[in-house]
Amino acid sequence: MFHQGSMVALATPLNTDGLVDKPALADLVEWHIEQGTDAIVAVGTTGESATLAVPEHTAVIEQVVQLVNKRIPVIAGTGANSTAEAIELTTHAADAGADACLLVTPYYNKPTQEGLFQHFSALAKAVSIPQILYNVPGRTALDMTPATTARLSKVGNIVGIKEAYGSVDRIKELLDVVDSDFMIVTGDDATALESMLAGCHGDISVTANVAPKAMSDMCRAAIAGDRAAATEINAPIEDLHSVLFLESNPIPVKWALHTMGRCGPTLRLPLTSLSSDYHQQVKSALIKAGALPA
Repeated sequence: MFHQGSMVALATPLNTDGLVDKPALADLVEWHIEQGTDAIVAVGTTGESATLAVPEHTAVIEQVVQLVNKRIPVIAGTGANSTAEAIELTTHAADAGADACLLVTPYYNKPTQEGLFQHFSALAKAVSIPQILYNVPGRTALDMTPATTARLSKVGNIVGIKEAYGSVDRIKELLDVVDSDFMIVTGDDATALESMLAGCHGDISVTANVAPKAMSDMCRAAIAGDRAAATEINAPIEDLHSVLFLESNPIPVKWALHTMGRCGPTLRLPLTSLSSDYHQQVKSALIKAGALPA
């Protein structure tokens, strides 16, 4: 097993000029380590990977690796819809010292299942770093089937999958078709508790950005099979699992972090600031979770 528990899909703080806010990023990393986050995913979807240029993308990964300094694993988001670009990003992350890479299924060009197998096999062959697949049909317009995942699980340095289909049944399907040492983590906070109770190994989480200790504690209880404890821990943060997706991620979580004083509100176009219609809902969920004073 590569890793398990609460793995934050870290937001990338930006200054008002749109450049990466390095001091705020450093503060976020330290906070997560203090709060018990089990691993940090740098420059995934929540980290605005789609609008960071390659030099920025690799610089953020390098900074996070240096800041973490081996205290917890760093998983670098290095997927792309071009196999050559994904190999380039993954090579950079390996050279920077990341512990693993997270590789989203190619988006927009919609390859076949065989195309997915060939894409991820080529990546695994090109770069020896441990690699974690990432299936998120809601963003890519493509679903990698459990059968394809099972084929890829036999490729040496492909060590796991982040499954964000959003269904506990999908998690159970995967558990049935891969070996026990293949890491299955959910990418869906709303179903994370039930997924881990079913045997999933952890959660690459958006909610962990604003409630890291609660997510870490909940994941540990659920992985241990303690439904009562996990449910009790999850109750105050449950609203966050939905309100942080009232608009496209990371719009709500970036607003939440700004409201908490942890980073600026800046997003890169085409993402825009959270609609004022949703401010109170997000704020109320943060208060319920203990992330803001009442």
